[in-house]
Amino acid sequence: MNRLDTAIQLFLTHAAVRSDLFNHAVRTIADLYLFKGVLPLAILYAIWFNPGIRKQWQREIVVATIFSGLLALFFGRILAHYLPFRARPVYDPGSHLTFPLTGTSEAVLRTWSSFPSDHAMLWASIAMGIFIVWRWVGVVAFLHCAIFICLPRVYLGLHYPTDVLAGALLGIAVTYVTTREKVRVRFAPTLVRLMDEFPAVSYAFAFVFFFELATMFDEPRELAQSLLRVL
Repeated sequence: MNRLDTAIQLFLTHAAVRSDLFNHAVRTIADLYLFKGVLPLAILYAIWFNPGIRKQWQREIVVATIFSGLLALFFGRILAHYLPFRARPVYDPGSHLTFPLTGTSEAVLRTWSSFPSDHAMLWASIAMGIFIVWRWVGVVAFLHCAIFICLPRVYLGLHYPTDVLAGALLGIAVTYVTTREKVRVRFAPTLVRLMDEFPAVSYAFAFVFFFELATMFDEPRELAQSLLRVL
């Protein structure tokens, strides 16, 4: 660990509340999708249906933001694959730290590099898109990402602080670039027009897609892993 990681992790593990109830609450927040993807995506829905003279621009930003989140996840997976493997704190005996039990559902993460945090990348990216349209709501979205998504994963030992910091910065940077007009106009207006022309099919697809995004594609990933085991 570097000095920043060491200082923060030592504070959380030694100075944090030693309470089974508190630890259970943190684990619940980290596991429930309501505290992760549902709320930010609900805000994007509000932006999409918000009337006004900037309606077209707002919808383009929503499309670009969703694209940015997916792009950030892709870049994050590439970095995790090619950068040196970094064991998660809770699975690294060399960290000499004790964390609240994370449960058997997280055991698959032993083989996933800790750096960078895909949760931080995705939801910081979405928060950045919200911030571009609605400043004060965007600030709330960033606070939500920090308090309900990033901090619990550090507290539970699923990530080092620099994992979530790097992931968040990457997500913000990708959204900033993708939402610029010169980039956005290359794809967003076309998708907005298609949704206006075929609303029934488009919104049905959007509902399914947003559900999977809110759950970070857990079911498709589990299905793919099951197929790989069978094959």
